[in-house]
Amino acid sequence: MEEKHVVTSFLEYNNKILILRRSQAVGTYQGKWAGVSGYIEEGNTSFEQSLEEIREETGLSHDDLELIKEGEVLEVVDEDLGRKWIVHPYRFRVKDPTRVRIDWEHKEAKWILPQDLVKYSTVPKLKETWQRVENEN
Repeated sequence: MEEKHVVTSFLEYNNKILILRRSQAVGTYQGKWAGVSGYIEEGNTSFEQSLEEIREETGLSHDDLELIKEGEVLEVVDEDLGRKWIVHPYRFRVKDPTRVRIDWEHKEAKWILPQDLVKYSTVPKLKETWQRVENEN
C-alpha cells in the first residue's frame, strides 16, 4: 500500500473552523469537505508545508496566523485508493477571516462549529483529525 504524507490545517476564528469543499479539479475526494490540506513536498517540514498550503489555498500568510497546536500524526487507510495517508494535523487562529480567498482547489468555504463536522460529507477521518488538535494543551 502506497504511503503519502499530508498536512491538514484547521483555521479557527471565534470558535469556528474553516472547512473547504474540494473542487472537481483535484485528484482525490472531489466534492468532499476538508481542512486546508496537501502533500508534504520533499525538503519541507510538515509545519512549512502547512503554511504553504494555507497561503496557496486561502491567500493567508504566516503573519495572518497564530499556531495553536500541532497534533499527533494520524494514519488513514483508504482501501479503494490503495493508499495510506499519514496526516500531520495543525490548528491555527486566523486574525482576520475576511482575508480568506479560496483557490481553484475548492469551490466553497464555510466557518462551522467543530461539533458540526459530522453533518458534512468529508474526506476520510476529518473529525478524528480535528480531535488531534481540539484541545489546546
